[in-house]
Amino acid sequence: MNQTTKAQDAAGHNGITEGVIWKQLLLFFFPILFGTFFQQLYNTIDAVIVGRFVGKEALAAVGGPTGTLINLLIGFFIGLSSGATVIISQFYGAKQEKRVREAVHTAITFSVITGILFTFIGIIGAPFALKAMGTPDDILHYAVVFMRVYFAGVTANLIYNMGAGILRAIGDSKRPLYFLIASCFTNIILDILFVVCLHMGVGGAALATVLSQLLSAVLVIRLLVRTRESYRLIPKALKVHPDMLKRIIRIGFPAGLQSVMYSLSNIIIQSSINTLGTDTIAAWTAYGKIDSIFFTIVSAFGIAITTFVGQNHGAGKKDRIYKGIRVCMTMCIASSIALSFLFYTFGNHIFLLFTADPSVISIGTEILRYLAPVYVTYICIEICSGSLRGTGDCWIPMLLTCLGVCVLRIVWIWVAVPLHPTIETVIFSYPMTWVTTSILFIFYFTFFSRLKWRRLPVLLRRQAP
Repeated sequence: MNQTTKAQDAAGHNGITEGVIWKQLLLFFFPILFGTFFQQLYNTIDAVIVGRFVGKEALAAVGGPTGTLINLLIGFFIGLSSGATVIISQFYGAKQEKRVREAVHTAITFSVITGILFTFIGIIGAPFALKAMGTPDDILHYAVVFMRVYFAGVTANLIYNMGAGILRAIGDSKRPLYFLIASCFTNIILDILFVVCLHMGVGGAALATVLSQLLSAVLVIRLLVRTRESYRLIPKALKVHPDMLKRIIRIGFPAGLQSVMYSLSNIIIQSSINTLGTDTIAAWTAYGKIDSIFFTIVSAFGIAITTFVGQNHGAGKKDRIYKGIRVCMTMCIASSIALSFLFYTFGNHIFLLFTADPSVISIGTEILRYLAPVYVTYICIEICSGSLRGTGDCWIPMLLTCLGVCVLRIVWIWVAVPLHPTIETVIFSYPMTWVTTSILFIFYFTFFSRLKWRRLPVLLRRQAP
């Protein structure tokens, strides 16, 4: 069987360009959901264990300022890697095997180079960045230790994320999930060993995370090396193809820049939170771990629709793209409403996982019950931007998000919070910016992007190498 036939069989097997849309989206969505969930569980487990066995200062350090700074760099890379996912999904859907191979080798090589760069930035810059955020002295040491250990092994994290993106691009969302489950359970065991048994503190929690991510990276690389499909990774062939890197960056850079803008706005928010005391920082940290469940679900829908649109875009199936977006939006809204109800009703009990401190629990419950009912206002942002990225339309969604979410949120924090410095004033920036940006996306998606998609066959001919 030749390679083209194999690619066609694989495309037919994953069903992204064929079959009942809602079934295919869910079959692709659930592995992504659980995979993203287990990825989020890394830091959540760290927070639970250090909060319970080290103290609330360690809890505040592991998930507060450190999480925000880590997300700044990792989020930027994941945004860039989405360019590789889109490119590979389009070439795979169009059965252009040579281009798939070039994209895969460029993507993995780029991950290694970026990982080395991030290691130096993270180790050297950690104390300066944390102090610039106004991190309290009682948690500064914990935060510096965690960040330096984490960034010492960050390359494994980047390799896994890129490798998982490659597999998802060709319709395989199950095996990345299996790898994350294995590494997550490894993280739990190592957390207990390093923190509870060996009393290594936050450094032990960070080391457990690094070693677990190394396992997931080894597993995904092993799979890519052993496959016989067009996306096979050949170590001797690792190199950067300049043309392919330009394509990846052209699509991925707007998403990476958008993530950086999100992170910068979150850094400013975290700086405001830092002025409200250790209890509030710890409550915000715990809330962030609970809140990540919602964003895990929405992100999984976003990844699913990006790959769905990307492959159908490559196959020239315009009508299927429209139907898929409507179906995905409906499922995401229903999931959001259900989760908001659960959080609002039972959220106060979830905080007991992180701490027994009544003040921290009280503040955290107040935050959760304020924000959970308005989660649904964020849905349009994720689904619309993911759909547009699947077609290669990245800059306008990035600009809409940066203006509607990031810039507006920063202005609010700088203007309103000094006048009324409370946690309620800080967190009001979330629903305000979600509603504003959703309106912008609905307007753009309805009146402008469809005009471009009507020219889909012409665009596809232009993009062909």
